[in-house]
Amino acid sequence: MNERFLKQFSIQFIITKSYLSVFILKMHILQPKHSKLKPDEIQELLNKYNISLSQLPKIKIDDSAAPEGCVIGDVVKIERKEEDGVKVYYRVVV
Repeated sequence: MNERFLKQFSIQFIITKSYLSVFILKMHILQPKHSKLKPDEIQELLNKYNISLSQLPKIKIDDSAAPEGCVIGDVVKIERKEEDGVKVYYRVVV
C-alpha cells in the first residue's frame, strides 16, 4: 500500500497471537461522503430551512462514518450518489 492510500483511510491494526489484521474503518467504496460543516454553513442551513439544530436528524458521535474531530452539536453533511445525481442530507452529532 502506498502512502497516499493510507492517508485517505483510517487504518486500525489489530495484533492477535498468530497474525496481524488490518481493518479499514472510516471509508468504504459504498459509504457516502461525510463532511463536517463550518459554523457559518450551519447557520446558513438553519436559516434556509427555518429550523433549529434540534430539528435535524441525529448521528451518534461514535458512529464509524462520522468525520474525525466531531463534537456534540456539530452538523455533518452526507452526500449520497443516486441514479439521478448526488443527494445531500444533514445530521447533527449527539
